[in-house]
Amino acid sequence: MPSHLYADRPAQPPEPGTVDALISLTHRLRGDVDAVRRDTAGDGDDARGRWQRALCDLAVHHLDDLGEQLGQLKEGLPPVPEPAGLPSAAPETTAEDHRGRVGSAEWNLLTDEVTWSEELFEIFGRPPGAGPLPLDELGSTLFSEDQPLLTAMVTDCLVDGKPIDGEFRIVRPDGRVRTLHMRGEPVLDSDGCTATMWAVLRDVSELRRSRRAVRESQDSLRRRQEIARTEHRLAVELQEAVLPPWRGSLRFPRAHPSSLDVAAHCLPATNRALLGGDWYDALELPDGRSLLTVGGLTGHGVSATSGMAMVLGALRGMAMAGIEPGPLMGWLNQLLDNSVRPALGSAVCCRYEPGRRVLSWAQAGHPAPLLFRHGRGRALRPPEGVLLGATPGAVYGQAEERLEPGDVLVLHTDGLTPPGPEFAGGVPDAAERLLALAPGFSSAPSARDCVRLVTREFAGGEREDDACVLVARIGD
Repeated sequence: MPSHLYADRPAQPPEPGTVDALISLTHRLRGDVDAVRRDTAGDGDDARGRWQRALCDLAVHHLDDLGEQLGQLKEGLPPVPEPAGLPSAAPETTAEDHRGRVGSAEWNLLTDEVTWSEELFEIFGRPPGAGPLPLDELGSTLFSEDQPLLTAMVTDCLVDGKPIDGEFRIVRPDGRVRTLHMRGEPVLDSDGCTATMWAVLRDVSELRRSRRAVRESQDSLRRRQEIARTEHRLAVELQEAVLPPWRGSLRFPRAHPSSLDVAAHCLPATNRALLGGDWYDALELPDGRSLLTVGGLTGHGVSATSGMAMVLGALRGMAMAGIEPGPLMGWLNQLLDNSVRPALGSAVCCRYEPGRRVLSWAQAGHPAPLLFRHGRGRALRPPEGVLLGATPGAVYGQAEERLEPGDVLVLHTDGLTPPGPEFAGGVPDAAERLLALAPGFSSAPSARDCVRLVTREFAGGEREDDACVLVARIGD
């Protein structure tokens, strides 16, 4: 008989295999069980009728639980894996333990006769030859802290005629601990006094263990999410503290006619949680020259940004000490090779001398700087250099490039466009797309305007990592 709860449901069911379909099926099944329970309500107070009604009650109870869990799944909670190595007070159950999951009992208060079903003996691990437990001895099998609960339920049933509905834990003779759900009612005599008490007991140990696993996994997930949020916040704060907080163009050195007009920007990854270890920097050095650098370390999160802070700090210190770009790369390579947490990195380091307009530079497995002049662009020919941290004792070459007034130099990290085979076969990479901006770079009045061209070009793309771009325009 269909349930009245579903008279307003559409005739066409949801597609099978979806969470909505499972929820709809669970609701329909619950309605059918309700109908069966109503049909058995008039079967009298015989043992079979009580057994059927109790089983229907239990089925409704578990279908309600199933509906709630499917509702949580629909809301986006992650699937819960089968618990592995979950601590338990009892050994693992075997297939034999699952044969008698539901049992019935009846205690006659007038004759002290006790009747147990065969399944109930299996649940309690009690041999049938030992006979069923009297009601006053049932509590001896329970955990001590659960005994008051059983006493209260039985008292309410016998004295006040209330139905029994509760759970408690028992210790079987073999030492196994099981959780039982007990439902029962008093049977009154003609005088309205309790004559017998019947009950249906179900072993719900695995269900409760599964619920505990769900609860523990959800708590663990929340903790991991909170840790991830904290780490991301720390990584963002560290990145903001280390990278120059430029809001426009700067000049290096400040009082020279051939100084650099410099601007930079960091483009975040599509997934904002994947904060990487990319950097950009420009410094005026004590001898009047200027440092330009971009680079990045592998990885994400606090470890990547803290490593970036270490490398950038070392790079700044060595540049201030007058170390040339080539040897400087060698020292950075040794620093990463000897660090507590070894990492790989790529970088380009340039030193600009305004008096001669000469750029000296070195690279470590990094895209070469792009030079734009008179509306055309090209990549500088890179000197020898492997990834930082990849080869102990690696030697890094150094190249020079003479610049002209109005030249635009673009340094960038390799995260502007995502790598992979999907960008093969004629689709332009980051360098080609930047070179296509040559006319705009030549007509741009400042380095900041050049950076705006880059951000507009790459703002809509999918990026797996952060990307940094630094633009330097040679003064007239």
